[in-house]
Amino acid sequence: MLTINGPEELKSWEGKELGVTEWMTVSQERINQFAEATGDHQWIHVDVERAKKESPMGGPIAHGYLTLSLIPMFKDEIYTVEGAKAGLNYGLNSCRFLTPVPAGGRVRGRFVMKSVAAKGEGRYLLCNEVTIELEGSDKPACVAESLGMVLF
Repeated sequence: MLTINGPEELKSWEGKELGVTEWMTVSQERINQFAEATGDHQWIHVDVERAKKESPMGGPIAHGYLTLSLIPMFKDEIYTVEGAKAGLNYGLNSCRFLTPVPAGGRVRGRFVMKSVAAKGEGRYLLCNEVTIELEGSDKPACVAESLGMVLF
């Protein structure tokens, strides 16, 4: 875990890789829980038998937004900013889902601090380029520019 020591050190990480998480398995149980939480019960995600028979992917896949939703958890595995009172999700500049994540597939997050911008007294807007890699795939599952506001 990387500890960035306050606002003074944030800027020094601009353009640098912050780290890579451990691999985690995206289980069918997690996919089903995400479907329950979001109301997205499309068969390609939750109907295992039908997905095995009819899906061009050969089985159920994780929701794209489930893959995207792993970013905060992965971020907490990679780095923390010492002295921050709060960190807020601020949105996305971009997001692309390049490869579906099959149920049981393993993913990890790779973070690069793309930019740091002061936004007033004690407020910094961070842009992380996050690549969610899929084990065994040449293409990532997701590439996103994730924005976070850090408050000191």
